[in-house]
Amino acid sequence: MSRYVLSRKAGTLPATLRALALTCATALPVSMASADAGAKTARIGGLYDITVAGLVIGKGSMSIVLQGNAYSAKVGLEPAGIGSLFSTGRGGAEATGWLVGGKVVPSKYSMASQAANRDFYVLMTQGSGNIREAEAAPPFKPVPDRIEITKKHQQNAMDPLSAAVMPVATGKDALGPAACKRKLPVFDGWTRFDIQMEYKEIKEVSGRGYDGPVVVCGARWKAIAGHRPGKESVKLMEEAQMEAWLAPMGRNDVLIPYRIVMPTASGQMVVEATKLNINGPGQDQAAR
Repeated sequence: MSRYVLSRKAGTLPATLRALALTCATALPVSMASADAGAKTARIGGLYDITVAGLVIGKGSMSIVLQGNAYSAKVGLEPAGIGSLFSTGRGGAEATGWLVGGKVVPSKYSMASQAANRDFYVLMTQGSGNIREAEAAPPFKPVPDRIEITKKHQQNAMDPLSAAVMPVATGKDALGPAACKRKLPVFDGWTRFDIQMEYKEIKEVSGRGYDGPVVVCGARWKAIAGHRPGKESVKLMEEAQMEAWLAPMGRNDVLIPYRIVMPTASGQMVVEATKLNINGPGQDQAAR
């Protein structure tokens, strides 16, 4: 992922935030139960405002298509508001895979973005819960204090967008502690990190396509590899207390993001839905 939050100099995020910026801004997290092969196609979509320190810097979009047990996810981001005056970046990502036995099994992931007059991209193939091949550009510069990415770090890991597809059990407890009880092992093409989630509370919201309760999950970021432990941006991320508000959209086994809160060096980043829709019109099909 590239850099999207306004800074005092170039309007960019630190390198350690690039995997979170686009995903958090448009897709973290989406939750759904494993789909039956004969199930109808389900479509979920949303538009989001991205603000930093109360200033609008971007607009995000998200769409998820479920067809049988296959999923296809797309996210996008473009500058808006004060972000249009700076190099806050634009781009998008796509991911496909399957929901098997209540688990997410990613297949393909791609990301392309531009920020600070630089192009960034990631291509990734996955299988059996592991990263099989990954290409990311530009590569990190080799420095002695960077923790090297190894093949072991790419086992039992997934791309950032597929990590946002989180199965939950059906039933009355779907919108509760169980929705937040998970650790997400993520590899973004440059860095390997975990997102540890935990239940905080239930809130009531209204408007923007949904009226009712949301489950609020706390989230913490833990660096695993690819990072430089002494960097201030890494320390900031590991100390940051993030939140994800999840809203049920039409059925209790499908949760989509309503609001994301994440501190940055430039101020608090808030990603909040301006319009949500489920099973809306569209021609997309979940790719296998």
